[in-house]
Amino acid sequence: MGSTSTPTDLSDFLRVRRSRLTPEDVGLAPAAGRRRVAGLRREEVARTAGISVDYYTRMEQGRVTGASTGILDALATALRLDDVEARHLHRLAGAGSRPRRRRAAPVEERPQTARPILRTMLESLHGLPALVMGRGMTVLAWNRAAAALLGDFAGMDPADRNLAKLILLHPESRSLYAHRDVCAREAVAYLRLEAGRYPDDPVLTSVVSELALRSAEFRTLWAEHPVQDKTSGTKAFHHPVVGELRVTYETLRAADDPRQALLVHTPADRASADALRLLLDWTADAPASAVLPHGHR
Repeated sequence: MGSTSTPTDLSDFLRVRRSRLTPEDVGLAPAAGRRRVAGLRREEVARTAGISVDYYTRMEQGRVTGASTGILDALATALRLDDVEARHLHRLAGAGSRPRRRRAAPVEERPQTARPILRTMLESLHGLPALVMGRGMTVLAWNRAAAALLGDFAGMDPADRNLAKLILLHPESRSLYAHRDVCAREAVAYLRLEAGRYPDDPVLTSVVSELALRSAEFRTLWAEHPVQDKTSGTKAFHHPVVGELRVTYETLRAADDPRQALLVHTPADRASADALRLLLDWTADAPASAVLPHGHR
């Protein structure tokens, strides 16, 4: 996979998004008779967006260059896209409207390392699971609480220190994450968003290529074009040591390097706070390999 985003991604994105809507969703009267395909027809999208059917058809077929901001905004409204999806549409249309230059031979890049300020913040969070996430959901740094909750990052091959890989490629994630299917979709949706932002990033391309090769689930989700940013939320765990545990997470990005983020997890309730303290006490003197949920060593 030479790039994580191609001009055909715009066509696929438009087709997937219109397939999820009905005429009623966009304020149109239901069509008489049986519909041969699910979702909106091209002419219904065009009518709702206020553009010609021919123009929208050519756009969905990848035969339009330089779509205006107004047209893209109208399509985003017609397809009921949220703000993140709308920005993704604009990026895809920009990538698809310009001829893609052939990339030069790949240049060796320095491995991404956690920024000093993020490391300092990470080290100050003794009792809260926290990690620094880089390009392609790569884990760049972590504290002991994160290792106790999520896995022994120090004991992993550096190439495997990746949140998307942990969720999609490790069978143990199915028991660790209480809502593992939701976590998998969120991971793929974030990688899709990153692919729209940085289509030629070699780290991201490598992660997506490996997941596509090794995971049928990833291939299915990727084809659905989910798009979602990683900001904040709640996750539930079935931890092998302390059982049920719920945390809220917050994503804090470096202002001058938005491709690095500090992910901080805090207990969502008193029972989870007690479970986290028990987990940290249990792992205080244990070797790193003993706290790895993946494999339940």
